[in-house]
Amino acid sequence: MTPAKLRGLHMGQHVGDKPIVENYVAIGWPELGDIRRFQDREALKSEMAKPEYGFKPKAIPVQAGVLFRFVHEMKPGDLVAYPSKHDRMINIGRLTGESSFVPEDPDEYPNHRAVEWIAQIPRDEFSQSALYEIGSAITLFVIKRYAAEFFGKSGQPAPKLAMGAEPEAIEEAADNDTVTQTISRRAEESTADFIIRRIMPGMSGHDFEEFVAHLLECLGYTARVTAKSGDGGVDVIAHMDALGLQPPIIKVQCKRMTTPIGIAEVNQLLGTLGEGEFGLFVCLGSYTRPAIELERNRSKLRLIDGEQFVELVLENYAKLLPRYRTLLPLKQIYVPDLLKT
Repeated sequence: MTPAKLRGLHMGQHVGDKPIVENYVAIGWPELGDIRRFQDREALKSEMAKPEYGFKPKAIPVQAGVLFRFVHEMKPGDLVAYPSKHDRMINIGRLTGESSFVPEDPDEYPNHRAVEWIAQIPRDEFSQSALYEIGSAITLFVIKRYAAEFFGKSGQPAPKLAMGAEPEAIEEAADNDTVTQTISRRAEESTADFIIRRIMPGMSGHDFEEFVAHLLECLGYTARVTAKSGDGGVDVIAHMDALGLQPPIIKVQCKRMTTPIGIAEVNQLLGTLGEGEFGLFVCLGSYTRPAIELERNRSKLRLIDGEQFVELVLENYAKLLPRYRTLLPLKQIYVPDLLKT
């Protein structure tokens, strides 16, 4: 049996968890219609060169290669690794069918491939080098140098190369703007990975509670950590007045973990709330869809995931106590933000 090929795929953060729930991966360019009608790359490139589409001439070879490979060259049984930013997971799945076209896709990702997801792994379980490789400058790419790590995490057999053979390569090079965007995205993702990697082994559960309390103090609250045991699901209590006698009172539950938090844990926090009290749940990973839907329906509940937690750390870094800045040594840099130009 020939081992499956492994490709990486980027999708926008706006798609959320729909690809995981509905078992598919997808790419965009809806203005081109059904890509399956193009039987060779040159025909696709010629179509994309028409002025009504507005593609940059230098970008056409890359984008046409991505579309053609996704629709025609990826085969059932091939593996795909999809890093989902919204929950900081690496999702690995196996293609189960040929390509399809979904013209009414609300996310404007009409080119679909059905997938059987076989593993969902937190980013912090991969080496930083492997994470850097999947921060590719193009939407669809071959995972080469660290493929064995991804195969190993997914429990799938890695392909063995013949003597002197090289892994399959992608021949196209991304245009300058795409490369610049990738560098910016990699800088953001690497910083978030670094912060969470330092917290996981560098803090105990109680240390993390103290850190969350300190962050709340940086935001202008008065905060105290509850007793180590018998807290009833409340780790930190925060309030705006010095004595904590005036509403609103914020009860905080902290989880130093990167696996998804479910609705049961969130409901436990809700069960502690009384009149004039609000609930705040903080974790380093993500939340399941039922937990997120619960937050939407409860005005007194707020969920902070790993990405949002990192943003709070960065926004308040200058206010952190020296011991936290020592644990998380960071230097401010500026990167291009081409999405706003």
